[in-house]
Amino acid sequence: MGHTADYTIRYPDDLPVSAERDRIMAAIRDNPVVIVAGETGSGKTTQLPKMCLELGRTRIAHTQPRRIAARAVAERLAEELQVPLGGTVGYAVRFTDESSADTRVKVMTDGVLLAAIHRDPMLSGYDTIIIDEAHERSLTIDVLLGFAKRLTSQRPDLRVIITSATIDPESFARHFAGPDGDPAPVISVSGRTYPVDVRYRSLSPDAADPHAPAEAIDQVEGIVRALAELRSEPPGDVLVFLSGESEIRDAADALNGLKERGLEVLPLYGRLAGHEQHRVFETPPPGTVRRVVLATNVAETSITVPGIRYVIDAGTARISRYSHRAKVLRLPIEPISQASAMQRAGRAGRVAPGVAIRLYSQEDFEARPQFTDPEVLRTNLASVILTMVTLGLGDVAQFPFLTPPDSRGIKDGLDLLFELGAITRDGDDVRPTRIGHQLSRLPVDPRFGRMILESLKQGTAREVIAIVAGLTIIDPREVPEASPQKALDKHARFIDPTSDFLGLLKLWDYLTENRRDLSSSAFRRLCRDEYLHYLRVREWMDLNRQLVSSVKRLGHTVPEHPGSPNPGGVHRALLSGLLSRIGLLDDQAKPQRGKDGKPLKKQTASREYVGARGTRFVIASQSALSHKSPTAVMAAELTETRRLYARWVAVIDPAWVEPLAGHLVSRSYSEPRWDSRHGSAVADEKVMLYGVPVVPKRRIQYSRISPVMARELLIRHALVDGDWPTNTTDALYGFVRVAADTRITVEDIETRTRGRDLRWDDQVAFEFFDARIPQTVTSVREFEGWWRGARKSNPNALDLTVDVFGEVTEAAADSAEFPTVWRQGDAQLAVSYAFNPGAADDGMTVHVPSALYPHLVSDGFDWLVPGLRVDLVTALIKSLPKPIRVTVVPAKDWAAKLVAAMPLSPEHSGTSITQFLGAEIRRQAGVVVSSADFDWEKVPAHLRTRFALTDSRGVVTRYSRDFATLEQAPRAEQPRGNGRGTDRNGGATRATDTTTDSQRGRSSRGAKPTVTVSNFEEQHGVTQWPGDLPDQVEISYGASRVTGYPGLRDNIRDVSVVVYGTRNERDLAHRRGVARLVALTTKSPAEYVIDSLPTAEKLSLAASPYPSVKALAADALLMLCRDALPSGTVLTTAEFTAVWGRANDGIIDKLSAVIAQVVTISRLNGQIAAAIKAGQSLALIPHFTDIRGHLDGLVHAGFLAELTTTTVARYPVYLRGILYRIDKLREAPARDRASMTEFAKAQAAFDAAGGVIPLPVTAETRMLTARWALEELRISLFAQQLGAAGPISVQRVTKMVAPPEG
Repeated sequence: MGHTADYTIRYPDDLPVSAERDRIMAAIRDNPVVIVAGETGSGKTTQLPKMCLELGRTRIAHTQPRRIAARAVAERLAEELQVPLGGTVGYAVRFTDESSADTRVKVMTDGVLLAAIHRDPMLSGYDTIIIDEAHERSLTIDVLLGFAKRLTSQRPDLRVIITSATIDPESFARHFAGPDGDPAPVISVSGRTYPVDVRYRSLSPDAADPHAPAEAIDQVEGIVRALAELRSEPPGDVLVFLSGESEIRDAADALNGLKERGLEVLPLYGRLAGHEQHRVFETPPPGTVRRVVLATNVAETSITVPGIRYVIDAGTARISRYSHRAKVLRLPIEPISQASAMQRAGRAGRVAPGVAIRLYSQEDFEARPQFTDPEVLRTNLASVILTMVTLGLGDVAQFPFLTPPDSRGIKDGLDLLFELGAITRDGDDVRPTRIGHQLSRLPVDPRFGRMILESLKQGTAREVIAIVAGLTIIDPREVPEASPQKALDKHARFIDPTSDFLGLLKLWDYLTENRRDLSSSAFRRLCRDEYLHYLRVREWMDLNRQLVSSVKRLGHTVPEHPGSPNPGGVHRALLSGLLSRIGLLDDQAKPQRGKDGKPLKKQTASREYVGARGTRFVIASQSALSHKSPTAVMAAELTETRRLYARWVAVIDPAWVEPLAGHLVSRSYSEPRWDSRHGSAVADEKVMLYGVPVVPKRRIQYSRISPVMARELLIRHALVDGDWPTNTTDALYGFVRVAADTRITVEDIETRTRGRDLRWDDQVAFEFFDARIPQTVTSVREFEGWWRGARKSNPNALDLTVDVFGEVTEAAADSAEFPTVWRQGDAQLAVSYAFNPGAADDGMTVHVPSALYPHLVSDGFDWLVPGLRVDLVTALIKSLPKPIRVTVVPAKDWAAKLVAAMPLSPEHSGTSITQFLGAEIRRQAGVVVSSADFDWEKVPAHLRTRFALTDSRGVVTRYSRDFATLEQAPRAEQPRGNGRGTDRNGGATRATDTTTDSQRGRSSRGAKPTVTVSNFEEQHGVTQWPGDLPDQVEISYGASRVTGYPGLRDNIRDVSVVVYGTRNERDLAHRRGVARLVALTTKSPAEYVIDSLPTAEKLSLAASPYPSVKALAADALLMLCRDALPSGTVLTTAEFTAVWGRANDGIIDKLSAVIAQVVTISRLNGQIAAAIKAGQSLALIPHFTDIRGHLDGLVHAGFLAELTTTTVARYPVYLRGILYRIDKLREAPARDRASMTEFAKAQAAFDAAGGVIPLPVTAETRMLTARWALEELRISLFAQQLGAAGPISVQRVTKMVAPPEG
């Protein structure tokens, strides 16, 4: 016994450790590290600090693994030393410090000592460190053990005492071996224990166990039966070990329900309020016969509950395990190890012989692992790594852990810290950032700390700190089994449909407001009435207060009262700590189906989200968002049980992620291209965070990615192709006009001479500009800046002239050889040339206006133009029969002689070229040759005149090399772009005059005939109704007069008033022109309608094939305007006004309905695409090829232009029909194949009638009807259950496409 003026030291004789006092004190005096291994009840926890005091050590740190144990040990030690708590003996736990400058023994949690290293890296404030319960091997304990190993070599004065149960103390001794390799001394102290009778009472039937139940029982029933068994034993309290708070609550309800006289039921767990925990250590109230303490594993080693003689062990505990795959913490309930079971049983032998009842079999016990895995092997190491990094403890992998952690655990911890911006990494060099240093000073999880730091930037510190504190405790909202609906009704006011966090904040604001206004007792009653756990609420407020203090110590201020609402700022702050816990709704997930295989109308299950690193999770049912299925969410917690569940969820805008995760995102780039509107090269950027596309597609300046490629695109598209964003008429762009003229000249020579003398080569032009433009010029803006200065010294530096491509012969330069106008009588027909061997437009093309065609004859066109006659005559000679052909060889020489003998302008002679050649060969060679001897089938196509029938706009409608059948030729495809030269695939082109061609840089050099209109004038750029239009006018083409039909032409941005050649042509085009004019004069509600849509529907629209939502909405409005048109032709102002009124009547509702249909179409389109991708197999390739072609014909860019409101309403049916077909395809491929064969008959009839999908805007009514009949036929064949719109069959479609009689 010792005594000082401050305290009295006594050692209870009944404690085994007292008997070893001298040996222990000697070991502490002579060794830097001592291991004290003592069984439960040996007294080591309370007596070792007293021994250190007696040795003269005055600054003792005494650690405990849990807060409840730290408080209890400090109170017990102060009581034994006969000093007040907070003086000589104090304690410190998170947010609470009951110590002073006079404190000599400071009991604290492991985490508090670890945090002290930040302020005192050498722990010079302590001369003795006692690490108690080291066998628990928590993560913090393992770090302290490693740190202590290093520290003892640097501080000879320091003494480290490691206390452990008798579980493998040799491992600690080896860990602290001295420089000579000798292990640290181990002093074993026997426990103050009595014999314990261990009984096994399995909850499952077991024929070999007479104590096993006949039927399986639950855990609560097992506890009740065990207590009944213990009634026959001597008096004594019972300690029941359970896995968690909910299990304790269930057991307490059952035991209190027994209403057993003298039975007191007490809970004991770490989060229980202090005064509630103290009840366990207080004297029981009078009349108490037996206490039953329901505890978690906090009572296993950390604290000693007095009076315990009996233990009931459920055999389980919640053990945290970190999933390296999913990067989430799992909290499964697992069987405890044999060592833990022995520790629990040992609690029964403290005061007298005891009984331990295990609610599992002996075989189960023997099959369990000997020890529990150290926490360092089963948790995320981020917090500890951050502490070690900020303390400069070196490489984590080299740190002297008692058990080295899994390398994957170290990597995951470093990855999380890097995600939070707490560290930087350069190979193996890891350094803390400014954020990392700040996080290490906040006593919360790094994720929560990162949220708090970001909230300071967002101006939401008050709100986020409250939320973080709330997430740290158990949710205070209680739902008692007796009245769950009442509780839920009370809690409903705190629900926010977009965010569980905002719901928690609503609860916080409600509580803090009432806490200020109400007395303590009134506030307690409020909590009870609102079904709120008062103790948890109080803990929440304490935690919030301590966090605010911590933030203020960092030099920041936190508002006390709510400011203006800023939910976006709150969520952005929270997101900064949850970047790897975001998820996007999986739109490709298969819908739930009923027993009949059809998708259920109401999808009840939570939709699945695609999260970081390929994880997939669903929103937990407790969340307010569980039935909302928002597009993008973040979750504070991902817990894996049966599935991976997200808890504490909020809707987020994916655009928030990139600014917070700039150092984490990966970027990919696609489709680099030239953007003439902005005058630069652009590309599409995709931004991914851990595999989650936070920015699916965004246009960026390509020069940031590849300046070399951006410069090449500038040269090829702007300088070579002339695709400039600005008006190039000013002097700065004089070289553009030179290049355009050069291109026209070279291409003209190329097409006329068929490439014999000169050819335009884009690569030659590119190399010309590439050699002259600096490497730093990548955009039009940079080019203009350079060129403004460079042209002053050499204004012709960029003039691309013909000589760059080679020398030009005199014959090639003679335009008389290749005229641009063909004259027949008074008519002048434009002529164009193309040099595209094998293509439909190869050779010479004469453009024939449809209005003039009936007045022309085919005579003379067989002569071609002078420049082609030598080749033509050569080919005709080669087509002669061999007996004749051998007399006129070599053919090319004879061709030259025959051409030289031709009269001037032979095409106007009234004689065919074959007649002339026959007569001339007879004259020169004496051989009889008739016109029939020449075989035109052997003459190459480019040496026969090609005719192009053009409408009033100059657009080609039909092609043929037979003038007589030109009007009956198949319709030409409409041009889809401004290609160079005439359409190289037989598509429609426009006959243009030479001036227009020069401006456009095309190779076609046709001349538009002079047109005069009697009493009528064409108008262009029209955006308002032009006034009454005549039904027809007389038009003059030279000496010929034809009837024309005025009407509107749709130019998209405006309309023109032009003259058409036929009434039918006019009526078809005029209808579209009127619809366009109605749309142009209507104030579009599209922006309002789109803005009113939910985010998910906006994203669906953005995923449509249209280039933009704006373009989609414009087509939808135009469709409504078309639907307002009458069946007749609108020619008067009154008629137009009536149409405008019908179109604008209820326009918002009508447009909203169409947009809603398009949203559905877009979603179904995505589902079909996913189904096609998922269902592909080699055997089904023909089926899926047909399906894909069908889908492309339905949904493509501009598809609304083909539709009416009637057809658009049927679209979802058509698309669901495709889904139904795919669903049934694997089950019955033969049936699908038969349906394909049947459908092919109708498709063949449609194709034979000239039908194409999509149909051109000028399609006849019968073809339009047949086109949608094909869709109904598909429904009839492939998805009968959906129902076709009326009777349909292959025969009906065949009749529809048949041309009308007469």
